[in-house]
Formats: sequence, structure tokens, C-alpha cells
Amino acid sequence: MKDGTRAIHAGRRPHDFSGVVNPPVMHASTILFPTLEALRGSRRMRSGDGHTYGVHGTTTTFALEEAIRALEGGYRTRLQCSGLAACTLPLLAYLGAGDHLLMLDSVYGPVRAFCEGMLKRMGVETTYYDPLIGTGIAEMMRPNTKVVWVESPGSWTFEVQDIPAIAEVAHAHGATVVMDNTWASPLYFKPFEHGVDVSVQAVTKYIAGHSDLVMGSVSCTEEAYPAMQRAQQETGICPSPDDVFLAMRGIRTIHARLPRHWESGLKVAEWLMGRDEVAQVMHPALPHDRGHALWKRDFLGASSLFGFVLAPPMCNDAALSAMLDSMRLHGMGFSWGGFESLLIPVDPPSIRSATRWPRPDVAEGQVMRIHVGLEDVDDIIADLSDGFDRARATF
Repeated sequence: MKDGTRAIHAGRRPHDFSGVVNPPVMHASTILFPTLEALRGSRRMRSGDGHTYGVHGTTTTFALEEAIRALEGGYRTRLQCSGLAACTLPLLAYLGAGDHLLMLDSVYGPVRAFCEGMLKRMGVETTYYDPLIGTGIAEMMRPNTKVVWVESPGSWTFEVQDIPAIAEVAHAHGATVVMDNTWASPLYFKPFEHGVDVSVQAVTKYIAGHSDLVMGSVSCTEEAYPAMQRAQQETGICPSPDDVFLAMRGIRTIHARLPRHWESGLKVAEWLMGRDEVAQVMHPALPHDRGHALWKRDFLGASSLFGFVLAPPMCNDAALSAMLDSMRLHGMGFSWGGFESLLIPVDPPSIRSATRWPRPDVAEGQVMRIHVGLEDVDDIIADLSDGFDRARATF
């Protein structure tokens, strides 16, 4: 099957539920067992291997997990209560006191906070590396390096990593490769075909697609799965069945929504390149972008989340406020991946420690992160144009 068909049919077993098309919502905490033998057998089950207790999964949970696994690949997928939980649980699963973690410098900010907080208190040392390091990461590997974390493109700054090269080095040193694959979604990057051992999704974003729930997922190879399964059982992380149902509704249309996001995002990016108010656009699907060759080699498409740099006259608070405060379509919010367009200013130097920002190939100025939604693209562009006009009026 192709991905569009998988998105529709994976995880659905209508004839197990009297022909009902959508897997029903199962609200459950207690599971009853008909015999003493069955009760004792349940105690030998690990989280996700059957119906034992609500926190370890229900029919609703397992249906969405199978749908995500079918699209993204891997051996098993487990759902988490948030995208951040999906990031932090693998770190807890594969790291312990005395271990070393290699983390890219453009990582999602809350994951950095987890590394500097809980992991440090646990006795795990984190070293941040240049996301463009490629095979050069070999020089940073240590005997106790247990995890190499990748995220491509990087948060806020959209550097594209050479995932196969980094994975080859990591595996040669016995490390597990964990990837935040949220930007591309399960449709546009197949992590397990490029050497990744564990793939994280913020289901909140493109899988759910409607800005109405918070959830994450972790997909693993067969070799990596037992440690993740054990960590999930020991922490008791689980999403609500109603949110799982909403996310399942979202995944059924992801193959229809993502091409529209890709097309509209690229049109907006190309339009921004022609504006005097914009010094640079950071979008890996654009031919001029530094990461374009890797994106073209490894990715199957692009999402509509990217960055651009405002030219200096636009960078003061008066101009930014004039532009952003009266936007009709672009909201200011910290998520993305929904049907609506979003636009916020971001501050990359505040969440980097190993590499200088701006990079030598990036213009000076205020960095903006934009998510192009499913509105008519001409209306999106008109809203941005009006915002630029308001900002210029403050000069």
C-alpha cells in the first residue's frame, strides 16, 4: 500500500466492532480477568502487549499506535501524553548515571531544559554539537556515549542534518540514534530507512492537525523497543482515550492535508524572498537553502513550518508590534501543525551554546518562525503584505 491508503486503513478492524468504521473510544482503567490463570498471565505482560490495565493501553490506543507505525515504519509505536514526553521518555530509557549524550545545538528548547535539569541531576552529561557536523561527530563520541539525538530540520533555524552519516558513526560506537521527526511527519521522512533507531513525533502537530489536543508518539526498531517498553511501564505515561480518538481522526486526512501545507508553504516562502523587508528565508525545499541537497536526497516532501530573517529596519519593537498585533489570519502561538497560520519572533541565540548564531551564511536580523496553514494562500500572502506595510509605516 502507498501512504495515502495506509493513513486511511491502518489500525482499523471494523468487523471486530460490528462493522463500525472508526475504532471506538474505550474508556478503561480496570480490566477484569475471567480466571485466576488469566489474571496471573496478565502480570507477565509488559505495557502494550495486551489489555491488562488502562494505563498500559486499550483498543483505542493500539489502533492509533498501529496507524502511526504503518506510516513511519519501525517495529512498534507507543503513544505519550505530549510531544515533550515523547522526547524525554527515550532519554530516560537509554541513559543512566555516568552516561554521555550528544545533543544537537538546534534542539527543541524544552528538550534542552530537560537535559540541563533532570538528566544533569541524574548524572548524565550532555554535549551539544553543531547540527551540520555530519561524519565529524566521530570526534565527539566517547566510550560512554549512549545516545546521539538528531532533529532535522532543527528547531527555529532549520538546518538539515546528514542523518545517515551521523547514524553510521553512532552505531559504530554502540550508541542509539533518536530523532525528533515532527517537522516532516511520518509522510515526508522515513527515519528507519536512514539509520534511526527511535523516532519521536509530536502528534499534537501534523498528525492530529487541528490544534485541539496534546500528544506524542515514539516508534522504535525491534532492538530498541524493549528499553522503551520498560520505561513506559515504569513511568505510567499514557494519553487520554478521547484525545487518541481525535488524533486518529486527524491521521486519516494527513495525506490530504500535508501536500496543501507543502505547496502553500513554498509559495509563501518564494513570495517572502522577493520582499525588501526580508533579508533571508530559511526553507530547505528552496534551491538556495544550505540544506536543500540533503533535503532533496532524504526527504519525500516538506512541511509548511520555516523561518525567515527580517531586515534591520523591521527589527525594532514598534515595527514588530505594528506588524503582528493586527494580523487577521496569522496568530501568535507556540504550537504549529494545525489548520491555521501562525507567526512569531524567535531568539535562536537564547537556546544555543555550541554554535554561533547567526551562522556565517545567515543574515543578521530578527528571526521569524512561520507556519503556513490551510487558508487560501493568496489571503495568507495578503495578510503578510498588510503586516509589512504597517511595520514600514513606523519607520
